[in-house]
Amino acid sequence: MQFQQLLYFVAVAETRHFTRAAERVHVAQPSLSQQIRALERDLGAELFSRARGNIALTDAGEALLPLARRILADAETARFEVEELVHLRRGRVRLGATPSLCTGLLPDVLRAFHDLHPGIRLMVEESGSRDLVRDLARGGLDLALVVLPLTGQAPALTTTELLQEDLVVVSSPTAPEPGGGAPVRPADLRDHPMVMFRHGYDLRELTVAACRAAGFEPSFTVEGGEMDAVLGFVRAGLGLAVLPRMVAERAGADLRSTPFAPPGLRRSIGLAHRTDVAPPRAARELRRVLLARLREREPGARFDDGDSPAVTEDPWAGPGPEAP
Repeated sequence: MQFQQLLYFVAVAETRHFTRAAERVHVAQPSLSQQIRALERDLGAELFSRARGNIALTDAGEALLPLARRILADAETARFEVEELVHLRRGRVRLGATPSLCTGLLPDVLRAFHDLHPGIRLMVEESGSRDLVRDLARGGLDLALVVLPLTGQAPALTTTELLQEDLVVVSSPTAPEPGGGAPVRPADLRDHPMVMFRHGYDLRELTVAACRAAGFEPSFTVEGGEMDAVLGFVRAGLGLAVLPRMVAERAGADLRSTPFAPPGLRRSIGLAHRTDVAPPRAARELRRVLLARLREREPGARFDDGDSPAVTEDPWAGPGPEAP
């Protein structure tokens, strides 16, 4: 039993005429008749009574007709579903990102993607880079935005640096200003209490490492918070925090942001994906939108520029998705 045979059978059943059925399905009438006979031989029963030129369904034909219509309808639904996915009208993207990237970078990116493809469901997992890499390797994510370098990276993953992001010191306007109003050196943080993220945050490890490189252990008034909690503690004057510039820009005018003195303090943001699985088209499209938004933020940036954030070229080789 072939799909085309069922299509021809339903056309004859509904028109009660072989010639009109052939015109309806755009096939020569002898070919249609031949396929109907082949279907009858395959089923072992006549489907039509052809007495004196009157075409009528037999009992076998009556039994087959609703089933054939259902099969054809299911096939049309399957075609529509695949077409929706191919043309980015439906589907999903599972994206992982660190909490600071969820706060600073992703809102604009996801807004731009949703405006282009409102039918694509966005599923975001917020966690530390190590947990995101683990979930990506297990197949729980399509893409992950992580802080580089990664330790213990799975061999089936590829990470590509996208952005060098400046870090700044954020404090309450009523608190003593670190650096006395000038750009801050890590050593200037020695006498200032800090609000610190929980263990597992990349920003915690980077901040502690910078303080230790300056010869001291940082002092924490509060530690263990998530991003929103840390911003709230800083606003309350409990201490200062080291945050990405993009997060500080979105935090509001009720927080003071002070840059680090040259050479500054930066972190590398990378895009991670599995190399053993072809990424879904929706994931490739989200990656394209992400890169476009990064280039809009820093239109003159180059990857090897040591003085400003840098955006690389497209990290995935091969042709990208067609324009929507």
